[in-house]
This record gives sequence, structure tokens and C-alpha cells, in this order.
Amino acid sequence: MKTIYLHNSRCSKSRQGLDLIKSNNIDHEVVEYLKTPLTKSQLNDLYELLSKSYQTNEFTRIKEKEFNSDVKSLTKSKWVNLIYETPKLIERPILFNKTKAIIGRPPENLLSF
Repeated sequence: MKTIYLHNSRCSKSRQGLDLIKSNNIDHEVVEYLKTPLTKSQLNDLYELLSKSYQTNEFTRIKEKEFNSDVKSLTKSKWVNLIYETPKLIERPILFNKTKAIIGRPPENLLSF
């Protein structure tokens, strides 16, 4: 099963998380989502996985100046469109596959994958 690691190399938590999953031999593919944004289909799937364990405000960077919505009004389709248009608003890092997703905040959370 393919495991994706959403990564932003400018983010210290993302770099720490990547080091952790590498040192623990967790098979993964790194996707630098700011350089290679996810498709709307991938974002739909990711939303479904994340919403099983997290609230929308936990996987959306609502403190970024580009965030100008009411997080409570973000339906799945609105969230997908928002992240598709402004990828930097997705929380990072995230490790996911077809069945589960984990946010690496703190990075040690990734080890429960």
C-alpha cells in the first residue's frame, strides 16, 4: 500500500517528521505539496480520512493570512476547493494511505502509523 508524506521543506515540524519516518523505516513517498499540489480527487479522499480523527480546524492552517473563511462553514467541497486553490492552508506534515491519515504535530504522532 502506497504511503504519502505531505512535506514542506521550509517547515521544521515537517523536516523533523520526515527524519522520524525515515529513521523508523516507514515506507513512504514524499510529496512536496506546494510544488506538486494534490488533485481535487486526492483532496476529497484526504478529507474523508482526516475527518475521521480530526476537526476541520485541525487540518487547516486557519491562522494563515490567506485563510479568510469561517472554519465552521467549511463543508468537504468548500475545503477541497480552498486547499486546491491555496495549498499552503493544509496542515503539515501528514502521512496517509488509502485507509488512514495522521497529522505529524507533534512529529512523534507519525510513529503511530
